[in-house]
Amino acid sequence: MKSRAFFVVTSQLAIWFCIFATGAIPQQNAHPTGESEKLQQLAIPSLEEKARQGDGKAEYRLGWSYMTGTGVSQNYAEAAKYLRQSAEQTLPDAEFALGYLYEQGKGVPRDYKQAVVYYTAAARQGHTTAENNLGSMYEFGRGVRKNIRQAENWYRMGAENGEVTAQCNLASLYFRGKGIAPNYAQSAEWFRKAAENGYAPAQENLAWMYFTGTGVPLDYSSAAHWVQMAAEKGYARAQLDLGYLYEQGKGVPLNYVSAYTWYKAAVTGGEERAASRLRSLSALMTKEQISQARAAANDLSKSLPKVNGAGEPQSIGDSFIKPRLTSGWAESILPVNQ
Repeated sequence: MKSRAFFVVTSQLAIWFCIFATGAIPQQNAHPTGESEKLQQLAIPSLEEKARQGDGKAEYRLGWSYMTGTGVSQNYAEAAKYLRQSAEQTLPDAEFALGYLYEQGKGVPRDYKQAVVYYTAAARQGHTTAENNLGSMYEFGRGVRKNIRQAENWYRMGAENGEVTAQCNLASLYFRGKGIAPNYAQSAEWFRKAAENGYAPAQENLAWMYFTGTGVPLDYSSAAHWVQMAAEKGYARAQLDLGYLYEQGKGVPLNYVSAYTWYKAAVTGGEERAASRLRSLSALMTKEQISQARAAANDLSKSLPKVNGAGEPQSIGDSFIKPRLTSGWAESILPVNQ
């Protein structure tokens, strides 16, 4: 089963976990917001009837509904009950979801060993997000003995199956080189795969590698290309870095108005460093430029998605303004309805 991921900028639920992690979930369906909820409410009685008859898929969908509060009041204990029934019929989605509940301690006592059991069962059936999450369990020694080679193996399985978070986690593993030799070229390759699939954290990390010439030739134009993509998804640190590129004329034409606009977006997103850049930049701008920039920033703020958190701590490096290596990250993903 291959998962489709999209980001916290949607109205769907996102989960933060591990050292620094952003949650991402596949889209449930194509119904407009609100309509999906109504349809789910109508479907609950039918699902309950099928579940009483032992329908594994209905049990999973009920469990997912209770987990996410879709069509019913959120109730993790009920979610765990139905997911367990479905998992007993070896449905990989249910095994994965139950593993997630054990990992998070929602509806059941937190039990990393049980999480590993269910993640492993789902991963062996090709569940890509289970492969990713199992990799993180091995990387950090949760429920199993820490084993970087096993983490690499499971991340790679998910990555090769197209799971963008696994691609990012594998890239981060190669970048940090904890337990394995650092391989910046491999890191850049996997960040690129996830970036090309539209994953903003990977776009930001790939931009940093181009800006610093780490694992790839130093290329400000490529750095600008990828950081702009992340900035347009609402990531404050990427917005800070894009503003800096415009202020310095690196990879993009020098443009104080554009720099001001992106710095302002970063401030709105909670990036504290952008405020000082705005102050120093304003001293170099004319009143007309500042007026123009404020109008552009106002228009931009209406179009940008909102992302919780300012600094995107899952990034491999600091801002372009002061590039340096920072701690790595690993991500686990919330199970969803299929």
